[in-house]
Amino acid sequence: MADIRPFRAVRPDTGKAADIAALPYDVYSRQEAKAEAADKPLSFLRIDRPEINFDDSVDIYDPRCYEKAGELLDSMIKSGDFIEDESPSYYIYELTMDGRSQTGIVATASVDDYNNKIIKKHENTREDKEIDRIRHVEACSAQTGPIFLGYRSNDIINKTVDDIKKESAPLYNFVSPDGVGHRVWIIKEEERIDRIRKEFKSINSIYICDGHHRCASAVKAAERKRNAVPDRKGDEEFNFFLSVLFPDDQLLIMDYNRVVKDLNGLSEDRFFDRVRKKFVIEDAGESAYRPEAKGNFGMYISGKWYHLTAKPETKLDDPVDVLDVSVLQNELLAPILNIEDPRTDSRIKFVGGIRGLKELERLVDSRKYAVAFSMYPTDISELFEVADKNALMPPKSTWFEPKLRSGLFIHKF
Repeated sequence: MADIRPFRAVRPDTGKAADIAALPYDVYSRQEAKAEAADKPLSFLRIDRPEINFDDSVDIYDPRCYEKAGELLDSMIKSGDFIEDESPSYYIYELTMDGRSQTGIVATASVDDYNNKIIKKHENTREDKEIDRIRHVEACSAQTGPIFLGYRSNDIINKTVDDIKKESAPLYNFVSPDGVGHRVWIIKEEERIDRIRKEFKSINSIYICDGHHRCASAVKAAERKRNAVPDRKGDEEFNFFLSVLFPDDQLLIMDYNRVVKDLNGLSEDRFFDRVRKKFVIEDAGESAYRPEAKGNFGMYISGKWYHLTAKPETKLDDPVDVLDVSVLQNELLAPILNIEDPRTDSRIKFVGGIRGLKELERLVDSRKYAVAFSMYPTDISELFEVADKNALMPPKSTWFEPKLRSGLFIHKF
């Protein structure tokens, strides 16, 4: 059973949420983050990406950067930009993009549930990225970016959330510059808190949708804290990490596309010959091709789009191997283009579906990349199945939208 707890959030003062809220730290490069926060003195990017407060000559992993993050957070709390609620509460976080909404419960999830695989992952993490966020968490004595979790929809939780949204005005209600609407409510009533917590205890599996590095870092930071507090009781705040939990039937996974710098020394004709052994290739014309079904892929090369269909012999029963991202990797990227490890190979770039297919065309037309592949989105049921089998998806298998904002909820410990 999942232990999903209410907590005392540190959150923006009324009227400041829109100025503080920022996209997650890992969707920006250093220069992009610096530009985004340039005229926004309250932007949470200044805390989440503290290196932007320094000259570019200062390394992003310099200890001064992490110290700056802690100093800025403390300063904003002392100045009243952030407030802290008096009693443990749940929060409702609704995001609306392109006319569709998804609503989650903001809470803290258990480190023990992660270690015991009640909270399940579907991706591996990189140690360097973990270390970065561990140092950030420890410098701030807080988790500042929520982990995006999913669970199989629960009628009682859904009704409780809907009732509160109908009955009360939101704490925050704003539209971010990218057009995404954000509304937040607080759940303080003990009866409703008890009901939600009880329902989560009846759920045996929670899934990490986005934020694997943040989650792994929060868990490892908690383990370090545990080692430093040998007489701990188990209910200390450092035993829990900041999360937003969404029912599966509200989630949107977008395509996560690929571009490759070269054809691995092959001529274009030879490349096509090898691809034809595993895929049926059809001319898709000059209009960008977005796959409409599983097992279909778009390919853009030399100014033209092609429709690829995986041949029947490539379809397997393993929940990982049947994923489209696995089919492309195992049947084309690795054997033909020599992309053996897409996590580390500099010849491949991943392009989130939010950027659109025109971005694939732009990258190939610029001649910086030789070929692009558009993907059919991974389904949430596929993610759950892989995680339930304690298996791992290939890197960059899912792109969730809209992205949770950092800075709206902070978990101090």
